Amino acid sequence: MVFKKWIRLSIVAIATILVFSGCGKKEDPNTIVFWNPLTGDDGAYMDNMVKAYNKTEPEFPVKSVVTSDMYTKIYTVLNSKKDVPDLTLIHADRVPGFVKADMLEPMTEVLKEKKEINAENYLPQAWNAGTVGDVQFTVPLDIHSSAMYYNKDLLKKYSAEHFLDDNVVTFDEMMSLKGKLDDGDYLVNNALLSWVILAEVINLGGDIQKDGQPAVNTPEMKQTLESIKKIVDAGLMTPNGEDGYLMFQSGNVLFSTDGTWTSTAHDEVDGLNYGVTNIYAFSPDKFTNRASSHMFSMLKNEARTDEKEKGIADFLEYVRENSIEWAKAGQIVASKEVVESPEFKNYKQSYFTSNQKELDSLHIFTYEYYPYIQEALDTYGLDIIYGDTTIDEGLTTMQKFVEDKIAEGDTSKEK
Repeated sequence: MVFKKWIRLSIVAIATILVFSGCGKKEDPNTIVFWNPLTGDDGAYMDNMVKAYNKTEPEFPVKSVVTSDMYTKIYTVLNSKKDVPDLTLIHADRVPGFVKADMLEPMTEVLKEKKEINAENYLPQAWNAGTVGDVQFTVPLDIHSSAMYYNKDLLKKYSAEHFLDDNVVTFDEMMSLKGKLDDGDYLVNNALLSWVILAEVINLGGDIQKDGQPAVNTPEMKQTLESIKKIVDAGLMTPNGEDGYLMFQSGNVLFSTDGTWTSTAHDEVDGLNYGVTNIYAFSPDKFTNRASSHMFSMLKNEARTDEKEKGIADFLEYVRENSIEWAKAGQIVASKEVVESPEFKNYKQSYFTSNQKELDSLHIFTYEYYPYIQEALDTYGLDIIYGDTTIDEGLTTMQKFVEDKIAEGDTSKEK
């Protein structure tokens, strides 16, 4: 017993030493500490880019740190003014709120240092999402978008290949298959449903805000939910609670509304004969693919030197020229030098940059309170379309949900 107690105490003592020695460890002042939220497979591709850059032996090498719950940690370090990273990768919808809270350093000096980092050399939606007023606060890495994958074999089986003649599958075309599918087969799944809903609202000429106030309970949102619910009521959408994404990969779903990045997973499924197109729409005359962007940013940090800022500029210029590696993650690279290269055409997401109409379909939301609206849709959207709550009740609930979140945010920086 005494021996076991000694072992336990020794373990605790060693652990304590390790913890405190870790806390005392200082970063190399010449290292660019780079936080990103890439906890999935895409994190490996970012690591590859960072390693390739560091092999060029820059004066300021980059240390990539994958940070789960990154946004909470950002508020923590900014409040304490300790351990603030030199560079961060944030989502486009965070930019307006961060700027309003005076959390971001403008990219002004970076742009002066590297003249090729400019609006003309990036996809416009991605670049513009980082512009607030006349100031550029971010440099974009990518556009990651909704996509709709289709099973070529099932389309042929159900004589639905003509749905793709104009590259837009409409609600009417989808409803034409009501009652015509075999048991166990479904027309479409509910993957990334909130993104689909947002795209349809834009298709109808609506928006998610009016005069800076959140606009969830709107005629356009109601029509969108009614139209998707008709697909559910017709038995054409995968059942609530079942993994429609996996059902698509298993060959039982014609259309999967997931993201550009999931093409990498679909490619690994033996026998899955699939293609990619736009999210379904009311009319081929107007189609939208909800999108966002991963954006390089610099949090306010008095410890960041001018020399290190030049080092950041060197890294961002390297990424601008060498981010074809990021295409391997299924992302639409923001750099025109990469996205317009012959090599990029080998990736399925190049479909969305193949012509101007496709590029114009990529819609990035930059409304300050967008995260709350998506959270509301993620929380209540499935209940509404599957009939667990009425559409009118759901719209009222979502509107209040967002307004309450905004009210809470007025008294707390934790968003």
